[in-house]
Amino acid sequence: MLDRNKTALVIVDVQGKLATLMDDSHTLFHNLSVMTQGATALKLPIIWLEQLPDKLGSTIPQVADHLSGHTPIAKNCFSGCQSAEFMDALQSSGCENVLLVGIEAHICVYQTAMDLLDKGFHVEVITDAVSSRIANNKTVALNRMQQAGVALSCTEMVLFELQQVAEGESFKKILSLIK
Repeated sequence: MLDRNKTALVIVDVQGKLATLMDDSHTLFHNLSVMTQGATALKLPIIWLEQLPDKLGSTIPQVADHLSGHTPIAKNCFSGCQSAEFMDALQSSGCENVLLVGIEAHICVYQTAMDLLDKGFHVEVITDAVSSRIANNKTVALNRMQQAGVALSCTEMVLFELQQVAEGESFKKILSLIK
């Protein structure tokens, strides 16, 4: 079971026009919004990555609007782990578990997940909050990550796993998000 005191949410590159080209982008955007708001309600550390924001644009409003008080980390590498600023933020969070959401599943999410595993983190990819332009690319990426030891979960499952009890303000918020 995940422990909310040891778990961080990492949002990978949900930016600009590229985000709108993702397979089933409507569902993706909804689940990204729910994950971001749910992580905030649970008081999880949130680390927010943007790939070449000067070229790809900024994070979509469905996510960015829920990240006040956070600043994106710009990167030019596919794996977030190749960014010293990202690794510093993750290590300073003290978290052992990383929830990954974002795009594209078979490039930046995949490479970040593999590097995090290599660094000893427990990694869970939230399958309904990641995507690729081509559905099969997402499927291949999820299969490869799972074979390597990445856990797969979904938005509702992981939020309730972290919540653990049906009470409190965070529970009320999560309940309102998934209804």
